[in-house]
Amino acid sequence: MRRLLLAGAAALMLGAGFGAGFGAGSAEAATFRWANDGDVNSMDPYARNETFLLSFTQNIYEPLVRRNRELKVEPALATSWSQPSPTVWRLNLRQGVKFHDGSPFTADDVIFSAQRVRAQGSNLTSVLSSVKEVRKIDDFTVEFETHAPDPIFLEEITTWAMMSKRWAEANNATQAVDLTTGQENFATRNANGTGPFMLASREPDRRTVLRPNPNWWDKPEHNLDEVVFNVIGNDATRVAALLSGEVDMIYTVPPQDTDRLGRSGNVRIHQQAELRTVFLGMDQVRDELLKSDVKGKNPFRDVRVRRAFQQAIDLEAIKARIMRGQSRPTGLMIGPGVNGWSEAADQVVRPNLDAARRLLAEAGYPNGFGVTMDCPNDRYVNDEAICTAVVSMLARIGVRVTLNAQTRARYFAEILAPRYQTSFYLLGWTPTTYDAHNTLYNIMGTRGGSRGVFNSGGWSNARFDELTNQIAVETDAAKRQQLINEAMRLHADEVGHIPLHQQVVVWAARNNITLQQMADNYFPLRYVRVGQ
Repeated sequence: MRRLLLAGAAALMLGAGFGAGFGAGSAEAATFRWANDGDVNSMDPYARNETFLLSFTQNIYEPLVRRNRELKVEPALATSWSQPSPTVWRLNLRQGVKFHDGSPFTADDVIFSAQRVRAQGSNLTSVLSSVKEVRKIDDFTVEFETHAPDPIFLEEITTWAMMSKRWAEANNATQAVDLTTGQENFATRNANGTGPFMLASREPDRRTVLRPNPNWWDKPEHNLDEVVFNVIGNDATRVAALLSGEVDMIYTVPPQDTDRLGRSGNVRIHQQAELRTVFLGMDQVRDELLKSDVKGKNPFRDVRVRRAFQQAIDLEAIKARIMRGQSRPTGLMIGPGVNGWSEAADQVVRPNLDAARRLLAEAGYPNGFGVTMDCPNDRYVNDEAICTAVVSMLARIGVRVTLNAQTRARYFAEILAPRYQTSFYLLGWTPTTYDAHNTLYNIMGTRGGSRGVFNSGGWSNARFDELTNQIAVETDAAKRQQLINEAMRLHADEVGHIPLHQQVVVWAARNNITLQQMADNYFPLRYVRVGQ
């Protein structure tokens, strides 16, 4: 405890220069302490296209347009926009905005950010995949010219934060570094945004402290003078910290503890269906799997094997036993709330062990085979437990699965490495545009350039890619839905991936905490208030 107090005091001293004067003399100003089971891994907003990292860094950095409480697009660093032509978006920038180091935000920073987000090392290359050119008109006007009409352009850039050209150049951070390689640069542990909070101190895998930005352009809705984020990997310890008052909120709530927390009297449970879909992927590219006892060939290239895996997995059992009812089994790679989802198309595959065994035998594996499954243990709700259940279910059809569960940093370094060092894996995806195209393009599309960056299994279908291209530019809603339905049917017929469920977002906070829970699992600190 003494070490914790000393560390907190050090964090306060480090942050004093950033937040001096904010809330001085205000009885309402408060410290907000929260915890998660895993860390942010980087302060660079382009380091990884992952919800938790993007959510955390958007408290420091800001996009041109952002989501409001209802997840609708609203102005942020851009105050307005227009379309001079079907392929040109003109954005007017907010004047008088300053970065945390005091330098002004201008069109030069937008041009620089566009170059940086598309450059090597960035994990967010897809956000500008439809853009042909970014032009500076004047210091506070920029134009984005797209290759073709892009009906969801604004939604696509809500996760793209602006960075300071001058700061990045001065600190040799003009390019993001690929987290899968373990490299770092100045932007990995330091930050300089325009957002409501400023980075005061950073202790990777332990604690990060933020202080309010006293010169933020927007009107603060929070009453915070300090935010302390703690990494508490152990579920029981994290829950105990909330119940004892050591932390005010936990972001990842173990399903088995939800009822107990709700009955405690001092804690409020916040929950709603999430837009994220959790799924399984299989290497369908290599001639021989990296992590299997099958030599000279790749079982996952045979659709019968992929279908056998799918028919061996009982989604309702996972919902009941692992997720404690906090999931929605799905047959699609997108769920309700995502534009393009169709209830008619969302047909859950029921388990059929006899059919699965027959399919394996027909494919040449009557006695099954062995394969390693890569899984995170601190990224999704009950992720390791889900993977353990899948291992047991596949054993019933003779498949011998070795589970390799790791922290998110090590896990992502393998499955998102340049050559995708995985054979069988669990992953989750929230389409940041809340549109099906985002998942089709990033998760299911053929790997190449910015397309299919997160398609670690490498499933590929030329007709599917053609449909995805049409969906990107189709402005007629009915026609666009037909294209989405066809693409989803193709993927389901070939079992490109095995969708499992949409998890329920469950947060827990003490009764004196007011916050805004989002269906995309983003946690905007600007909405947090601490009461007496």
